Amino acid sequence: MNSMNSPKILPWIARKAGISDELALKLWRRAVSEAEYLTGQAEGSEFWGLSVERFLSIVEDEVGNTPSYSLTPAPQMSWMWRHQTRMSLLSLMAAQNAYRCWQNTLGDMYGQKKAA
Repeated sequence: MNSMNSPKILPWIARKAGISDELALKLWRRAVSEAEYLTGQAEGSEFWGLSVERFLSIVEDEVGNTPSYSLTPAPQMSWMWRHQTRMSLLSLMAAQNAYRCWQNTLGDMYGQKKAA
């Protein structure tokens, strides 16, 4: 299992979800372990992204098991993480497409001059 430090946002998520910091840390360690098993890595963007996604999902599952008369409903945060990931990927794809467009345009311009 990965022996990394927990993220600094862990207590905030625990407070919002209505669980103890100790339980949040335990769930974080479980999420890291699952992400390491699934990715086969203990570092890298895929590992960290999956760790956070698994953690938020596990927290939501854990809170879903609490009685419905709880005073503070748990926030559904995994949608925010997935949305942020999608938005960052879209901007990367747009930059990559713009680069390819310019590369093709310049290639066509210089390719025509050489042929002439």
